[in-house]
Amino acid sequence: MSGPARQGAGDALANEVEGYLLWQARIAEAEQRAREFTGPLEWLTTAQREEIEHRYTADSLARARADLERIAARCASLRAEYEHRYQELCRRCVALTLAVCAGCTALVTLLLVL
Repeated sequence: MSGPARQGAGDALANEVEGYLLWQARIAEAEQRAREFTGPLEWLTTAQREEIEHRYTADSLARARADLERIAARCASLRAEYEHRYQELCRRCVALTLAVCAGCTALVTLLLVL
């Protein structure tokens, strides 16, 4: 395996690793924010504190996942829209090229006949 196929596999692996690391950072951030949230609540027992931190972290990660899914859906939608526009532009360019060629051919034919 060499060339573009190998590079595509390497890019895919790099994207997977990057995504994993970003998600782990998001988890660490959510856990840190949960600890900061429960910090001032000194009257909580250890079990209550852990439960609140767990729920806060789970909620934060669920919101982050929903945001990422919404962003991914929007990216896919934009990609489809831009691909459609690109195809339309290509069709117009081909049509214009064919029209110019047909016009030139008609002009040359007319000049040869006269």
